Amino acid sequence: MRPGVVAALASLSLLALGAAPGGGPPLPARMAGTGGGTQLITAVAAGTGSTSGTVTWWDRRDGRWLKTGSAPARFGANGLVEGASREQGTNTTPTGLYDLPYAFGIKAAPSGTAYEYRPVRQNSWWCQDNDSRFYNRWSEPRAADCRAAESEHLISYAQQYAYALVIGFNYERPVRGRGAGIFLHVNGRGATAGCVSVPSEAMRRILKWADPDRNPHLAIGTASGPTAITRY
Repeated sequence: MRPGVVAALASLSLLALGAAPGGGPPLPARMAGTGGGTQLITAVAAGTGSTSGTVTWWDRRDGRWLKTGSAPARFGANGLVEGASREQGTNTTPTGLYDLPYAFGIKAAPSGTAYEYRPVRQNSWWCQDNDSRFYNRWSEPRAADCRAAESEHLISYAQQYAYALVIGFNYERPVRGRGAGIFLHVNGRGATAGCVSVPSEAMRRILKWADPDRNPHLAIGTASGPTAITRY
């Protein structure tokens, strides 16, 4: 491999891990916004065609952003796309800055979890039916106007939804056809259908770390280009 290629890959690796080339400010300090809280999770891929990258969680203390932990991440099978133009069913992860409304899981919440944590039961569903009043919402039991074929039976994903955080993409005022059920969850066998996933232990650590009183947000983006994480 040519030395120039090695240098370029090294630079991308630094960005993915949150370090600026030359030892500049940490990633959150270089972003357009962080949600106004003192906790932040960043999920960075090398480019829009990537299906893997790095998730890092940060604390703001004494006016400085400090890296608390990181883990390898997986993204949508078809890469990443600008959240405002995403289309449902495309297996893409939406870029942008999002809040984290609540956590859920098939397993019990890790000891020390402060976030609202909903246990997944046999009749827990996530409605993805564009014609339903419950579009992009937890439905327990499944709403009569929410077709099972257009929804996720959460308990059926024992590995992925052992632990999860709801990502506030298209959540507050859902736009039909943009996408539903975007979560930060435990890795499955490979790339996701649009979510961000991390190893199980990393998900446990994030849940124990996240403090709703500190207003944590999740930023998803690429190392550079129109969907660069620093633009959000």
